[in-house]
Amino acid sequence: MNNSPKISIGADHAGFELKGHVIRYLEGLGYQVKDFGTYSTDSMDYPDVAHPVAESVTAGDNTLGILICGSGNGVCITANKHKGVRASLCWLPELGSLARQHNNANVLCLPARFIDKETALEIVTSYLNATFEGGRHQNRVGKIDC
Repeated sequence: MNNSPKISIGADHAGFELKGHVIRYLEGLGYQVKDFGTYSTDSMDYPDVAHPVAESVTAGDNTLGILICGSGNGVCITANKHKGVRASLCWLPELGSLARQHNNANVLCLPARFIDKETALEIVTSYLNATFEGGRHQNRVGKIDC
């Protein structure tokens, strides 16, 4: 999949195990994945991975990002502090699709403590397979950055 986007990924200690499953899945599909950590279940602060993932997306080093923490909220809030990042918290596959279709989300956030591995992979798949619809949604997305 040479035309597949490069994806940056990061997780805190609560999302460490799920991150490994997502990375293996993405690499199996042929995606290039840059792992920004964490690399163990040792307690750590989620902004320490969310900021580098968001920066990699805004710099254009990676087209999309995936962030994982216990609730998904912390990484989502942190990533959305970066101008140009549209991070979306998704816990159902349909939300993954809508995040891309309606919001042109470039960072997917997953709540590791509230979804199982299979659901996470379904969300990732729906997110990656969806495309931004533009139109009326472009006008709305254009109003996000201040």
